[in-house]
Amino acid sequence: MTGVMLVTGAGRGIGAACARIAAREGYAVAVNYVRQREPAEALAAQIRASGGKAVALQADVGNREQVQALFAAVDRELGPLTALINNAGITGPLAPVEDTDPAWLRAVFASNVDALFWCCGEALRRMSTRHGGAGGAIVNVGSIASRYGGMPGMVAYSASKGAVDSFTIALAKEAGPQGVRVNGLRPGTTRTDILAPLGGPDLEARVAAATPLGRLGEAEEIGEAAVWLCSGKASFTHGAILDVSGGR
Repeated sequence: MTGVMLVTGAGRGIGAACARIAAREGYAVAVNYVRQREPAEALAAQIRASGGKAVALQADVGNREQVQALFAAVDRELGPLTALINNAGITGPLAPVEDTDPAWLRAVFASNVDALFWCCGEALRRMSTRHGGAGGAIVNVGSIASRYGGMPGMVAYSASKGAVDSFTIALAKEAGPQGVRVNGLRPGTTRTDILAPLGGPDLEARVAAATPLGRLGEAEEIGEAAVWLCSGKASFTHGAILDVSGGR
């Protein structure tokens, strides 16, 4: 067994790909979800049917109390945590900045930024040598929108992903001496169902045409990079933010 990994927002898309790949690499996997119960349970069942160890756990990672309960459940069900992939996040509705809805702004930052504080804090309590842990790895999934601003109407989302980058760099400086590697991952536009409300096939065609590789990313390509960053093969990679974006 490689260790125990928690993947947030793993009911579908990139998170589900991370969980599948992690299980293939020998991790016991906690598949976190907030609303996607059926696909998360199905994924955990598939991993178990293939000889792996997995459990689906519900929690809104933007809520500190639910995160505390989530990590306690990982301890109980799978054992000591060794890796965390912070993948959960939302885009929010497209809107010009002057029409930003305060409730949606709070929701975007709770899911995309607050969750990093709550999840990384709980992970460090378990993995950090400062707290008696044996070390570990954290990967924060951001977006290349932090660099180019995303589509019109995505100011809140892009700003939240800029915060992910800054958080990752700062936490790496803090956690590295405690035996915990911290890295970030900036996916480009990836073919998942999150694209449907943003423009679907028309959006995919426009993005593909603007991407040097001429296509969108696949969830498995992002997952491979995330799990690699958690592995011993990336043992000297720390405080890095890896673009997996087809060259955008």
